[in-house]
Amino acid sequence: MSDSTLDLLKELTEINGIPGYEAPVRAVVRKHLDPLGELSQDKIGSVICKAEGQAEDPKVMLAGHMDEIGFMVKHITKEGFLHFLPLGGWFDQVLLGQRVVIKTKNGDVVGVIGAKPPHLLPADQRNKVVKKQDMYIDIGATSKEEVEQAGVRPGDPAIPRADFVPLANGKTYLSKAFDDRVGVALLVSSLQELKNSEHPNTIYGVATVQEEVGLRGATTSVRAVDPDVAIVLESDIAGDVPGIKPEESSVKLGKGPTVLIYDARMIPNLKLRDFVMDTAEEIDVPIQHSYVEGGATDGAAIHLHNTGVPTVVIGVAARHIHSDSSILHRDDYDNAVKLLVEVIKRLDTDTVAEFTA
Repeated sequence: MSDSTLDLLKELTEINGIPGYEAPVRAVVRKHLDPLGELSQDKIGSVICKAEGQAEDPKVMLAGHMDEIGFMVKHITKEGFLHFLPLGGWFDQVLLGQRVVIKTKNGDVVGVIGAKPPHLLPADQRNKVVKKQDMYIDIGATSKEEVEQAGVRPGDPAIPRADFVPLANGKTYLSKAFDDRVGVALLVSSLQELKNSEHPNTIYGVATVQEEVGLRGATTSVRAVDPDVAIVLESDIAGDVPGIKPEESSVKLGKGPTVLIYDARMIPNLKLRDFVMDTAEEIDVPIQHSYVEGGATDGAAIHLHNTGVPTVVIGVAARHIHSDSSILHRDDYDNAVKLLVEVIKRLDTDTVAEFTA
């Protein structure tokens, strides 16, 4: 049986698009958004889909970032190894042994991230985390000339080589790039649901670029939209893995979408936050409260636009984000779509005005 949501998540996560190199994923996003509204693009590459409703105002901005974390080749050694820099936040301990695909002018080149073998390290260094600056990408070359013949040059992007896999219970999925292709998928799914429904506003669905390197696409696209209210769609951090205390995170896979109550760069509009929570309760969608003390979302840029924009973040929790493979739960995704659609249907002029009254 065909499953359009699974197909959408698979297509969006398996395509490549790291910060500044989003062209491949942007083409897929435009394909899915084209039937759903009027497309435009800001000058650094964020895609904006305007879906008209029953009224021109309020303008509702939905934002999910299309970039994923990755790497850029910065230097080629004479022996044929590639030094790289991270684009987005990588933990050193998840990198070694990871396969990557380098996108070159001659096509894809596969490599692996390596470092000095532990057998050759002094005993006092074997248990220490290897730093990124001491790692390299190995494409199996034996000289700089071989690397150049393969088409690799400084500035080429490198992306984790990881596929989309439904896991044993059928409800959880493993893939790279759920941060934040799940948000882009939510944007697409919600606009599909609303295409033949009435909504008392105009929706601007935005797939932003370069979130992972400083919320850059959100900063430019919010100026293009100038919204009255904004909902950021994100992957969130699941706290249901060993070693996490309940007070650090109580978010669990399969227990509902999350509503962010705090992050390091945005306290959400409280009335809008409560409106989302109340709507969830009314339509019997379970939600979880999330707080991120060491990170931020596109909402950090959006809520400070002009004189301020009421902004909230709705998330789908994932385990192992900011690695080459993370896991999310289908029930959380489906409930996030249900909640998002219902919230949008209720965002009329009077309701949105109350958020800043």
